[in-house]
This record gives sequence, C-alpha cells and structure tokens, in this order.
Amino acid sequence: MKDQSNNTRRHFLKKSGLSIPVLLSAGSAPAFAADKAPEASPAKAQETVNFVSDGLRFSPQQYVDKLQEISTTQGIERDFYGNGGAVQELERKFARLTGKEKAIFMPSGTMANELAIKLLNGHNTKVLVPENSHIYRDEADAAQSVHRQRLVPVGEGKPFFELEDLKQTLDYLDQGEVFRSGRGTISIENPVRRAEGAAVPLETLKEISTWARAEGYKLHLDGARIHLASAFTGVSLMEYASYFDTVYISLYKYLNAAGGAILCGDAEIIDQLPHQIKIHGGAVFQNWANAAVALHYLEGIEDRWARVVTTTNELMTGLNRIEGVNLEPLPHGTNVYALTLSDNINLRTLAIYLNEEHNMLL
Repeated sequence: MKDQSNNTRRHFLKKSGLSIPVLLSAGSAPAFAADKAPEASPAKAQETVNFVSDGLRFSPQQYVDKLQEISTTQGIERDFYGNGGAVQELERKFARLTGKEKAIFMPSGTMANELAIKLLNGHNTKVLVPENSHIYRDEADAAQSVHRQRLVPVGEGKPFFELEDLKQTLDYLDQGEVFRSGRGTISIENPVRRAEGAAVPLETLKEISTWARAEGYKLHLDGARIHLASAFTGVSLMEYASYFDTVYISLYKYLNAAGGAILCGDAEIIDQLPHQIKIHGGAVFQNWANAAVALHYLEGIEDRWARVVTTTNELMTGLNRIEGVNLEPLPHGTNVYALTLSDNINLRTLAIYLNEEHNMLL
C-alpha cells in the first residue's frame, strides 16, 4: 500500500510539471538551484519537469528540430536586417497584444531597456528606477557610461516601490542638490525577479502612472516576464501596457527563442529605434530563427498559462499532503513558493534523486 501511494505521488509530481513553479527554502536563496543537481541530458531536456529556468532549455539539436517542425507545418519567412518576414509578423502581433502603435525586434533585453529610457528621457538626465531592478543592477552601468543617463534608485529594501516612495525620492533630490537637472522618466519592473517574481499590484501601477503622467513623466515597463504576471494576476498584457509609454518583453523567457526581445510603444519612439540599434552594434543580418520560435510559442500562450496556474494550484495542494513538506505562496507572488522541509530531508540528495529517477530539475 505504501509503494502504491509513493507511485501515485511520483505520477502526480511528474504530471504537474507544466506549472514550472520555483521552490524556495524559507528565508533563504533558492533551495534547489541548478548548481545543486545535475542538468538533464540534452536528449531529455524537452521532457524534463523543470523547476528552474524560464523556458524549455532546448539543446542545439532540439532547437534545430523545432525550427524544422515550424518550417514544415507553418512556413518561415526570412527577414533582412530585421525587416519583413517572421520578424515583421512578430512585431505586429506584439503591437496588437500590448495595444501599442508599433513594436520592434531588439537583439537583447538590455538594449531594449536602455534605448527605451534614453529616448523617453529626451534632454533630461535622470531616470527613476527600482533599486532592485535589472536596469539598475544588471546592465553594467550602460545608462551612465553609454547613454549619459543617471539612474536614481527608488524603494531600497522593498520588492517594489509605491507612489509615496517615488515622491520621497524626488523630495530628497530637491532638497539635497543645488542645481536641479531634468527628471523625465520612470521605469518599473514587473514581475520583479529579485523579489522572487513578485507582481506589482495593479492599483500601485495605476496610482503611479496617473500621477506621473499628470506631472509630465514618461513611463517604461521592464516586462521581461510579463506573461508570468499576467497569468497569476489575471491582468491582460494590454492593460499592463496601457499604464506605460514603452514595454519590453523577452523572447527567450517562456517563448523559448534562443535570444531577442520586443519593445512596444508609440510610433514616435519606435521609429527612432532602427538607427539606434545600428549605431549601437545591434543590427543583425537575419533574426528569423529567433522570431519564428517566439511566434510559434506566442500562439495560444494565454490558454497555456491558464492551465499553468490551475496545475500549479493542484501541485501545491498535492505537495502539501506529503509528510515533511510545506509550501506557502509569497506576498504578491507568481510562480515562486516558500518551501520548508523537515530536518530529515536532505536537499541535495532529494534534488539528485528526482533528477536521476524522474527527470525533474530542481
């Protein structure tokens, strides 16, 4: 009877892999980081129950096979330096999804973020950004060293900043600097990677956006993982985008492209991007291999994410029935949960066992 119960649990776990949640040890860094268990072999990667990455982790051969499948069943049209073909089709779809006038393929998320805030800011010199954001911490000071923009951090120690935090930062600048220079743009990241995937509450976004626009600020959304926030909050991409002038979305996170990004916004901004991409070394001869895969996985993404949320809830319920395992959702959480294990469960041993026996990557 015990063996039958264990088999049922194993089957449940594997069946529930669609949810791709991330499990955190309570009060610590990720409990089952990728370096604590061996990765699945390339041959098994697509069938892996993956609790680590933001996509399917295709091997080179699997990526080539997927392109062949898409080419055979749907056809792929090549682009020429980002013009026409699959790239143009992808841009048009994202413009419709976000409700923006135009969208443009970008070689990377960093370039999308940096050029967006630069163009939005015009002759201003300061951009207000979350202290824990990718723009502030993970883009190698590109705003300062390349684009002559000074990043002003807001909301230190918080998962996301509120309007009051923003006002306090502006007051601090007014009181502490003798010569006032231009502040023209506010950037928000949603969901927040460094806050365990927390989704910024919709009311917070509305409040900041309404105030900022009344004060003459432009707004940029780093929405690299915005599909995740949309799925777990029920807020559409179009509504999220409506509170911002520009929106960046990753193509490798959940759309499984090998690279690339999309930047959406008004034509006034997007029409300036081809020249900016060129002079910053990002004009790639052909981008269809990334665009075609992203297009493929963009189709039906809302329905798939609805199933993800349902399956996640089932998985969490099932795991919490196992003795010694406790999972709790995080405040404003999406697909990251706090995991507490009893003292007799060794994290590394568990991760290796699940990887070797059940092709689960934790």
